[in-house]
Amino acid sequence: MMNIKKNDNVLVIAGKDRGKKGKVHYAFPRQNKVQVDGINIIKKHTRPRGQVKQAGIIEREAPLDVSNVMLLCPKCNKPTRIGITVLKDGKHARFCKVCEEVLD
Repeated sequence: MMNIKKNDNVLVIAGKDRGKKGKVHYAFPRQNKVQVDGINIIKKHTRPRGQVKQAGIIEREAPLDVSNVMLLCPKCNKPTRIGITVLKDGKHARFCKVCEEVLD
């Protein structure tokens, strides 16, 4: 199970962009990867394919493994691990392990 979702703010803790912060743009739960805005930029060489596709060297974001990012708590603004708790109405919610604030 992946604890990081779309629109979460994360801190990169490993790799070439370590220390950078960004917002999750896409989450790929089956591959256990996330795509963060402005992080893990790669250069892709493309050939022209008719009138639609741009040819040349295109820079784009590549997915990161979810183990290389850490959630930034919106309340305490610190990188944190995530816990799961059961609310009084029976629903499950994520909570910050640093300040113990419910996130969802």
